[in-house]
Amino acid sequence: MKSLFKSAGLLVLAGVFALSGCSGGGESKNQAVNPDQDANFNKTGLPIVKEAVTLKMVSPKAALAPDYSKMEIFKRLEKQTNVKIDWENIPDADFAEKKNLLLASGDLPDAFYGAGFTDYDLINYGKDGTIIPLEDLIDKYAPNLKALLDRRPDIKLAITAPDGHIYGLPSWEENKLDTNPFFHVINKNWLDKLGLKVPQTLDEYTQALIAFKTKDPNGNGKADEIPLSFMHMQWCSDIAGIFGAFGIPDNLEHRIVREGKVIFTASQPQYKEALKYIHDNWYKQGLIDPESFTQDAAQYLAKGKTPDETLGSYVWWEVEEVVGPERSKDYALLPPLKGPNGDQMIGRNNGGGPGRGSFVITKENRYPAMTMRWIDQQYDPYMAAQIHWGPLDVVFKKDEKGKLVNLALPKGVSAGEFRQKVAPGTGNPGVITFDDFGKVVDMEPRAQKRAEYLEKYYTKYMKKENYPSIFFEPDELDKINRIEPELIKYVNTQRGKFIVDGEVDEKWDSYVKTLEKMGLNELMEIYQKGLDRYNANLKNK
Repeated sequence: MKSLFKSAGLLVLAGVFALSGCSGGGESKNQAVNPDQDANFNKTGLPIVKEAVTLKMVSPKAALAPDYSKMEIFKRLEKQTNVKIDWENIPDADFAEKKNLLLASGDLPDAFYGAGFTDYDLINYGKDGTIIPLEDLIDKYAPNLKALLDRRPDIKLAITAPDGHIYGLPSWEENKLDTNPFFHVINKNWLDKLGLKVPQTLDEYTQALIAFKTKDPNGNGKADEIPLSFMHMQWCSDIAGIFGAFGIPDNLEHRIVREGKVIFTASQPQYKEALKYIHDNWYKQGLIDPESFTQDAAQYLAKGKTPDETLGSYVWWEVEEVVGPERSKDYALLPPLKGPNGDQMIGRNNGGGPGRGSFVITKENRYPAMTMRWIDQQYDPYMAAQIHWGPLDVVFKKDEKGKLVNLALPKGVSAGEFRQKVAPGTGNPGVITFDDFGKVVDMEPRAQKRAEYLEKYYTKYMKKENYPSIFFEPDELDKINRIEPELIKYVNTQRGKFIVDGEVDEKWDSYVKTLEKMGLNELMEIYQKGLDRYNANLKNK
């Protein structure tokens, strides 16, 4: 992969650059010694370069998103900056694997955008020079980001590695909407037809699913109803929320905190009871969509939009995105269901605060200063909002005070689907703080609705404690990375097998012993140590 190429006009300037021989201290190995002396480079203002330059970037994209080169927001950025991006867009489901292959092979782009770099990635690829430290570049060439970090030292602290470097840039929407992504939905229209009330307990819910399967609520004479569909262990579409009915709420990491103690949920007796219930009462009775364990988002979302209404219940954080705006009136949200022993609660996501691996610059980048200036445009709050939700005159207009307010959606299109097509979206570079909401940009209508739903249906059933976003020491990250990926993969695979095949009682002890052999106790000790250190630091502030 060629890292960078430029217009013929720039070739005459090649002699301006001298290449350095190392990657440490904020200098990429190919970085120009003094980019400010490059006659093509504007240190301030726009465009960033006089003659067009192309940078190669690798990025994930959502299922419905076009190639980023066709997105209006990036066309405008190219016009403003004179920096063209040669995008390699990878479907988000395949991105982590592809990213790791590129890093392992050394076939590097100039930057990874929407990078999804883990703390382990940042520490280790920073340490070996694959990605470069960014703090000096931020100071010199990123006035928007520098102003944000000066204004919010908590954000700077969150993205600074234990060795003092910043290897990845932040992404954050400071709105607290991700405490619980599992919005549990049921077909209220079918409940009314069948004379059933909205379930409040797990057993009432099971009876509703049985009625959906056996009583032809869509009235087409076919047994085509899907009582319950979900996406196994996937963000916002899993049934992790159900586990709270058994007394131990779960999340995608299977890690919660209670009174300062870290607990691995997937080895607890309550988790075992949940698996038995789900197999015996749902899967064995044919109430769970078998494709729940294999389907991707496109397949899942299509099930809500079949000509005849076939979806009885599902999990997603926006009702309309699954079934469409017109059909959404047939569906209602369920509160956490009361379990066999009276437990009624739902899990809380771990972390919170800014993501710190959204954008990285690799050692192959010959123009990191130019790249930093390009990405810094997206840390202007107005541009950050457009990167996350969509461009001006497409998704937003400016009101008389200059605030971005939402335009009406195209008829028949859900906000989630529309935004996938016009913006990179959440998780990509840019930070929108509490202060920006209402001043720079209105919270989008679906986010306002989600906040209302969280308050109405879920917040009172959550514990306040969660596992904070801790930047671990390198040796701790090494151990976490050695143990956790395979362990979580095993847990999630076994969860699917327990739900589908049953035999929970027979195989549980062997399952727990395997977890211990894989390093579960050592992993929990590291997480506990990190939490204790984090809490001690908080007390000392």
